[in-house]
Amino acid sequence: MYEKSIEYLNKAVADEMSAVHQYMYFHFHCEDQGYEMLSRLFMTTAVEEMRHVEHCAERILFLRGEVEMVASGSVQKIHDVKDMLELARKMEQESARDYNMWANECSANADSGSKKVFEALVDDEERHFSQYDLEMEKLEKFGDRYLALQSIEGSRNPPVGASE
Repeated sequence: MYEKSIEYLNKAVADEMSAVHQYMYFHFHCEDQGYEMLSRLFMTTAVEEMRHVEHCAERILFLRGEVEMVASGSVQKIHDVKDMLELARKMEQESARDYNMWANECSANADSGSKKVFEALVDDEERHFSQYDLEMEKLEKFGDRYLALQSIEGSRNPPVGASE
């Protein structure tokens, strides 16, 4: 009865797993380049995406389905901050679009529980998009000065454990 919902939820798991991997990759590289604030943003988003995997998996199991823990794509090796932000915005926008469609499909198939899961995911993905969009606006407005400020600010507040 819930085969379509389970299929959509597993697609979401795969997309969220890919997002976790991609954002952690960006986190490591931003931190390595001294962009502490962006590094934290990517890490925080990755953690939220892990929670999305958990919510989808819980719903799949409730529906008596099998959770497929396979990422939908491989990590793109991007080191340029502007390119990172562009990809992040695109990923979040596509996720929000898909989750909206899947929420409607679940509703049409009398699965309001899965619909609610997808609606909550849409809210988070739209917020993530907005965060990345704001960072892109700052980068476009201030250019390299914005990245230099992040580097200076990061050196004032070294990461936890850096002195150990």
